[in-house]
Amino acid sequence: MATPTDRRNVLIVDDHEPTRLLVGRIVTQRLAARVTLAGTCEEALHRAEESTYDVILLDLLMPGIGGYEVLRKVRAQGPNRTTPILVLSVMSTRESMERCRRLGATAFLAKPVDRELITTMLRSVLAQKRATKQDGAAASPDNGR
Repeated sequence: MATPTDRRNVLIVDDHEPTRLLVGRIVTQRLAARVTLAGTCEEALHRAEESTYDVILLDLLMPGIGGYEVLRKVRAQGPNRTTPILVLSVMSTRESMERCRRLGATAFLAKPVDRELITTMLRSVLAQKRATKQDGAAASPDNGR
């Protein structure tokens, strides 16, 4: 069981409240992660500027600037430039997936949300992130201090 200091921070960005709440419950219950919800693109960008997340779940089809632009802006600057971003979208065409990849998405999951698939994908991404952090700490010249 994760201790409070081990809990992962996850940002969920989706303008459809039922989906946002469903994904939030999955992440909270299955991964014991802290969840932050954003219902607009502007709110997502604000949250991504003010906090660092372990993973971001991002819908593409949102009013305003849209999910592609959120992805581009998060990758361009701020504390989440290298944070894994999993795109969740009904737009699962080859073109949309390729565009997300070019903009820096870590993975693409089609809606409707599959609880098992999203849980497996998040566990994998978080394990990779934890391993990368541990490898970086082990390689640090200040590690013995």
